[in-house]
Amino acid sequence: MDKDDVSLPKATVQKLISEILDNDLSFNKDAREIIIKSGIEFLMILSSMSSEMAENDAKKTIAPEHVLNALRELEFENFIPILEKVLVEFKGTQKIRERRDSKFKNSGLSEEELLRQQEELFRKSRSRLQQTGTNEDKENIKQEQ
Repeated sequence: MDKDDVSLPKATVQKLISEILDNDLSFNKDAREIIIKSGIEFLMILSSMSSEMAENDAKKTIAPEHVLNALRELEFENFIPILEKVLVEFKGTQKIRERRDSKFKNSGLSEEELLRQQEELFRKSRSRLQQTGTNEDKENIKQEQ
């Protein structure tokens, strides 16, 4: 794959830049393009180094520890504590998602039945919302009189 074929979403990069910059500073398109190219280069170097770390461990899958070791090797140790924190948070959300998924799988109901129940709950909720709106409208009319 050619580096020129790869890019990062410009809107996402622009949003990140905007969040970092002071309000009185601006960022032109050429500067954003340099940031994007630098980011791609960094990701390629980090991916390559992580791949080497995995190969050294005789692994076919790059694991988080390979990426963290690659960052150490590339002398980006200052990134590691925050990335370890992000990794712990990510694993926590994955566990919650897995529990939720297994809850539905263990319910004994088919996906179609679960969808039918969900649609019924939505229908009841809409009905209650419409009734509440109607009751509030009646109350407002009474108060206006």
